[in-house]
Amino acid sequence: RRLLLLSRRGATAPGATELRTALEAAGAEVTVTACDITDRDALTTALARVPAEHPLTAVVHTAGILDDHTIATMNRGQLARVMGPKADAAWHLHELTAGLDLASFVLFSSVSGLVGAAGQANYAAANTFLDALAAHRRARGLPALSLAWGLWDDERGMRGSLDAAGLARWARAGLLPLPGELALELFDASLAGDSALTVPALLDPAAIDGTACPMLRGPAGTRVRRRTVSRSAAEAGGPESGWARRVAQLPEHERLAAAADEIRALTASVLGHPDADGIDASRAFHEIGVDSLTGVELRNRVSALTGLRLSPTTVFDHPSLDALTAHVLGRVSGEVAEREATVPV
Repeated sequence: RRLLLLSRRGATAPGATELRTALEAAGAEVTVTACDITDRDALTTALARVPAEHPLTAVVHTAGILDDHTIATMNRGQLARVMGPKADAAWHLHELTAGLDLASFVLFSSVSGLVGAAGQANYAAANTFLDALAAHRRARGLPALSLAWGLWDDERGMRGSLDAAGLARWARAGLLPLPGELALELFDASLAGDSALTVPALLDPAAIDGTACPMLRGPAGTRVRRRTVSRSAAEAGGPESGWARRVAQLPEHERLAAAADEIRALTASVLGHPDADGIDASRAFHEIGVDSLTGVELRNRVSALTGLRLSPTTVFDHPSLDALTAHVLGRVSGEVAEREATVPV
């Protein structure tokens, strides 16, 4: 019933006043303090103000921030910006409370640390640190629980920073936004358990495609996994079969249209559009919303569809759908023709 709420802006943070009022109406005594918990000295000062007659008995660490970039474009500052509120702050909390008689020490981690997420190498690493810290504390006989959350259905959190393309990436991985009420029920269930790590996430097995992490494809079941493998063999088996051969064998005047339609559909899917009707194939990728993250994903999906080995910079080297389609079609036709010319009669 006694809460010490720490955040960088304290009482001036958006919603802080409303939150405090609601908690006090529920019977809690609330202290809101401005404290950057990545600053060990500031955190030490804040914890020292906890009154001896009401000692600290539990820690819940929920801080986090996103700064998404591909590994090739990520710099040290972007890595540190994300690691700080997660890893540095959690370690400070661990060390500064290690001698206290805590009932619980809860860390808000993310499923991205377990399955990966496009552009979130820094965020995944930070959350994996939290998972490891929970295991470390348990090994020392200290209370610890790391919650590797899926996406919450709340625009005030991480979901609010995602555009349609970002949400579509999560959906293709089979991870749906968690309703707040369900998330809190999963929090209670995890806290009552005896594991150092749980994964409170909402999984849609039917939505998982062949690009999803194997950790997710496993719970999806054998039926879904077999269907994915079958599709890969039929459509992305390389230039000697499947999609590439089918397109290459079309009459020349039909090849471009067939390839363009399918690649445009992939682009719409990557961008989170319901269909490809509004996509102008002649416009530059950056003009239709393709950034470094979606560009890499588009390259991966085109590669999976066609069976071609495409360089990581393919989408940027051919910066429009028309240019990318022409490049892919030229590669497909050339490789199929070359393979057929070397097959003995």
